[in-house]
Amino acid sequence: MVNVMLAGGLALLVSLLGTPLFIRFLVRRGYGQPIHDDLTLHHVKRGKPTMGGAVVIGAALVGYFGSHLLLLGLDAGDLARVTTSPVSVSALLVLFLLVGLGAVGFLDDFTKIRAERSLGLTSRQKLAGQTLVTVVFAALALWLTDEHGKAPASTAISFVRDTRLDLAFAGPVVGSILFLLWANLLITGASNGVNLTDGLDGLAIGASVMVFGAYTMISLWQHNESCSLAPGPSCYPGSDALDLAVVAAAVAGACFGFLWWNAAPASIIMGDTGSLSLGAALAGLAVLTRTELLLGVLGGLFVIVTLSVIIQVVSFRTRGKRVFRIAPLHHHFEVVGWAEITIVIRFWIVAGICVLAGLGLFYGEWVVTT
Repeated sequence: MVNVMLAGGLALLVSLLGTPLFIRFLVRRGYGQPIHDDLTLHHVKRGKPTMGGAVVIGAALVGYFGSHLLLLGLDAGDLARVTTSPVSVSALLVLFLLVGLGAVGFLDDFTKIRAERSLGLTSRQKLAGQTLVTVVFAALALWLTDEHGKAPASTAISFVRDTRLDLAFAGPVVGSILFLLWANLLITGASNGVNLTDGLDGLAIGASVMVFGAYTMISLWQHNESCSLAPGPSCYPGSDALDLAVVAAAVAGACFGFLWWNAAPASIIMGDTGSLSLGAALAGLAVLTRTELLLGVLGGLFVIVTLSVIIQVVSFRTRGKRVFRIAPLHHHFEVVGWAEITIVIRFWIVAGICVLAGLGLFYGEWVVTT
């Protein structure tokens, strides 16, 4: 538990203090955000420092590895009095997603800045980068095993834990292929969902704090109720839950510190560097905590925003009519006259309700199973 709090605190401190330094660096280099011409309300943000997600990623890494290094400095007596976890494969896999999709987002952001346009990488280039990182993650999560022969991931589709729907129903080879496809769909969908939501100051980063906070609680609960500590019908079989809580807390703390500078009026924009990486890390946590479908509830705000884009596109292509004035949904409310800060706060409320609903489903299943 100590390293969970330490990771979150370190990441928050680094993000809070490091972001203004990064802002000054970006201003000196002239790295500003291009704005799409359709968003006339956002022209005031043209040229604002972007790629702030790099600070979030860096702070999360410092929080995670820093907490482990600091706890290594404790003597044996002190270490025996705290609950700690070793660096685990599961945690490193989530961090791999965070950094890998952050790199894809960085290339997208840098292309926008260099070309001085609102469009960066093409959709094919971005999808190729996402797919490459996702496939490597999924393959390692499924094929790497610990000393007990257990892999971090499972081919079974999960909700609040693994269900009876196992993708390996037709054999291990087919199951592995189907898992790679399923993981790619989940991670790409989550990263694009956060990316679409990142359109107003503080909106996506504030919602991300809540969801990563939820995954910190879920992972801690799974650790405390693990089959090794509390065997029984409701125990959780995973072995790296505590270290996944450390990762989730580190990313939550990094997001929280960055929110100070990203809240309206934002001093810096997260960019695709942040939004793609945060969405991927959430999906990685969902896969490794065996809560894949629960992510759709916990991250309900991201699902709603993504659905608004899908509905708009389908309606326009099939009926020639738009359902919303503009998509994604938060821009629709801007066009109809809502103030930006009003939209952000109300969407945060929706995000909080979704997180509470997801945690309720998770805990409720444990109560019923006990």
